[in-house]
Amino acid sequence: MTISKDNRDFIDSLVDYYISESESYKQIAENFVPEVESIPDTAFGIITGCVYSGFLQAYQNQQQTPSLEDMREFNEIIKQRAPLIKKSILNSPRHEAIDKEQKNKNKETPLGK
Repeated sequence: MTISKDNRDFIDSLVDYYISESESYKQIAENFVPEVESIPDTAFGIITGCVYSGFLQAYQNQQQTPSLEDMREFNEIIKQRAPLIKKSILNSPRHEAIDKEQKNKNKETPLGK
């Protein structure tokens, strides 16, 4: 482990924050339709990008540069937390409402038309 405990705790707190605000980031992702095909994947990318930016900013504030090993460890942290991030995006009330609306539209539209 090369990331300091303080920096690791900071990364964990960032992930927790963005999980709690995932609905907002999904709404941002919706603004990119039709350029993006997957709102959940786009929201996931925005969230992980924000966490990454916070990680780099923490190092910069300490007048340090993350090593390759730090970057690998950061990526491992994100991989471990990815299922929770995805779950927060997919289980948000807005996502469920959009899914339900899409299913209803599919029922109303005859096949082949």
